Amino acid sequence: MIKPVVFTIIQCFLLASGQVCFKFAVEKITKLQFSREFFVNSILTNWWLLATGICMTLAGILWGYILKHFEFSVAYPITAFAYIFGVLAAIFIFHETVSATRWIGVALIILGAFFVAK
Repeated sequence: MIKPVVFTIIQCFLLASGQVCFKFAVEKITKLQFSREFFVNSILTNWWLLATGICMTLAGILWGYILKHFEFSVAYPITAFAYIFGVLAAIFIFHETVSATRWIGVALIILGAFFVAK
């Protein structure tokens, strides 16, 4: 039973990493325009956007493997760990303050995932 948990947590980490990369990518985009210059300068040379695609693609491939080989009723609830990685990214990467209420939510997510995976 530990294998689907580990694979799903890795998949959640890839999803959260993709979202972090996407936040960096959109911050690099200056002004949304429908022009060749915008597409070349803001999209094609935005390496954070490429990193987003790589993370999301790997997460999708791993999710396909998880769905094929493990019970959906176990794997899907564990995807809530993506929220935990999101909160950790908010603290350590974006230097945001996380309230006690959110930490309680994180604890409930961990507890719920534990009961589902058991």
